[in-house]
Amino acid sequence: MKYHITPSTTFTGMHKVAPDKSISHRSIMFGSLANGVTRVTNFLEGEDALSTLQAFRDMGVQIDRDGDKVTIYGVGMGGLKAPKKPLDMGNSGTSMRLLSGILSAQDFDSTMIGDESLSKRPMERVAKPLRQMGAVIATTGEKGTPPITITGGQTLSAIHYNMPMASAQVKSCLLLAGLWVKGETVVIEPEITRDHTERMLNAFGYDVKVTPLQNGNEIRLTGGGQLTACDIEVPADISAAAFFMVAGLIAKTGDVVLPKVGINPTRTGVIDILRLMGADITLQNQTLVGGEPVADICVKSSPLHGIEIPLHLVPLAIDEFPVIFIASSCATGKTVLRGAEELRVKESDRIQVMADGLTTLGIDCTVLDDGIEIIGRGQSEFVFGGGEIECHHDHRIAMSFAVASLRASDEIVINGTQTVATSFPNFATLAKEAGLHLEIVDTDLS
Repeated sequence: MKYHITPSTTFTGMHKVAPDKSISHRSIMFGSLANGVTRVTNFLEGEDALSTLQAFRDMGVQIDRDGDKVTIYGVGMGGLKAPKKPLDMGNSGTSMRLLSGILSAQDFDSTMIGDESLSKRPMERVAKPLRQMGAVIATTGEKGTPPITITGGQTLSAIHYNMPMASAQVKSCLLLAGLWVKGETVVIEPEITRDHTERMLNAFGYDVKVTPLQNGNEIRLTGGGQLTACDIEVPADISAAAFFMVAGLIAKTGDVVLPKVGINPTRTGVIDILRLMGADITLQNQTLVGGEPVADICVKSSPLHGIEIPLHLVPLAIDEFPVIFIASSCATGKTVLRGAEELRVKESDRIQVMADGLTTLGIDCTVLDDGIEIIGRGQSEFVFGGGEIECHHDHRIAMSFAVASLRASDEIVINGTQTVATSFPNFATLAKEAGLHLEIVDTDLS
């Protein structure tokens, strides 16, 4: 599929963006491992979260779904059963990395596979520390990519692990494996990363100790406990909201309200970065839902200026950088990002793929080993030209360049947009309601 987008100048209205993907994944995992019945509302009906749901069904968990309402009949810590076939994670790196920790502690063998994009993503960053815990886990080829094969029946030991690179997925994987070990698992993160796993373990009655360090956190968890079912209301996803935030900021007429968005402090880097660039973003109706802070995010069209992005904010905005690059292109002056090596191992090499697309649309940018420099054209009415963009099956790249059309002089065509369904199934519909002139073309039918 592809997007054909002609220029527009208006982006307005109140829009309920997609539910949080990270919390949707974890609600299925923890609900399945808990004792009792967990009820989830506002579950993300995207392909990534549904891959996690299907994997636990394949391991014998009864999960009933009625649209965005999910009921999980937990089987307890020892109740998962051997799947009859490889577990297909689709496009979801979160599913594969977190499940690696869970599956390493089971008494059955398992294999996880993924689509073409996921099959290129590095998995040794979770496999190596899991082996230190005693897991028998094999990745594929020289680059350590999926499929992943895990031999069951191992006795895992607690480890004290200093993470070489800040990653919520690696941290969560080791904490989940630690649920089954004898003793205390300790993970030290060099920078603060999203803490949905720690918050949700507490919500399910499992004690997790977090000690702030100079830069990151030390997280401690003692194995052998139980999870107790609870009800979860999933907030709107700040990563999904980011596209609408930037659209509202760069549009000539921009005025957007995004209700009940999760503003977990480990996820609000995108708000902090955009505010440093001069963005008019306010938070209203702040409250707590299931241990997660939420608010209505209000955005108005704003003149932006280039900045050097503070290093401590990089892990807190890691998924939002593609659309931050669009904002940077619409800022006056130069924006510099460093310390973002993690972007090179997402669904695509997001630094290079974004740079290629920005160059196609006429933006002057320089790729760095761990980031990018972007020369913004904020003083221009038309920041971007037209052109054809390859998003390399990366949903966030596709949505970011759709937003660019608000400051483009000509049509933008984005190829390979079918993966948008993994995280934000109704993106095109909502974006059109807000003001984008977006047409979906199914190349299989044309």
